[in-house]
Amino acid sequence: MNYLLGTDSVHTTASACDYLEARVDAADTVVAVHVQSAEDDTRDGREALNVATVRLGAIADVVTEQRTGDPAEELLASATDHDVDELIIGPRSGEPGSDSRAGSVATELLSQSSIPVVVVPLEAL
Repeated sequence: MNYLLGTDSVHTTASACDYLEARVDAADTVVAVHVQSAEDDTRDGREALNVATVRLGAIADVVTEQRTGDPAEELLASATDHDVDELIIGPRSGEPGSDSRAGSVATELLSQSSIPVVVVPLEAL
């Protein structure tokens, strides 16, 4: 299977990896994607993507990419580009102090995606 892991933080990536570790094997591909706005620092995105490579690289093929633009649009475009079977996201920003409700990106992906969307829980930060 092909999975897309949409992430905005190391916390989101870690939670998604917890979900994926028991599900993926050498035949699977995980595409980890960080979407940033034009003015964002890319360092946090690289760190979030690095977590996926470290945690899943020994058990599945891991591809990472950074995109710029609207997060929901870019994640859906990446899912199409990589022909993914399942999209894994966090419910909201994975940064400390973020609201506990589902965020706008999660809500949009749940309503717009034609493939299954798995929303992984985030620990209280």
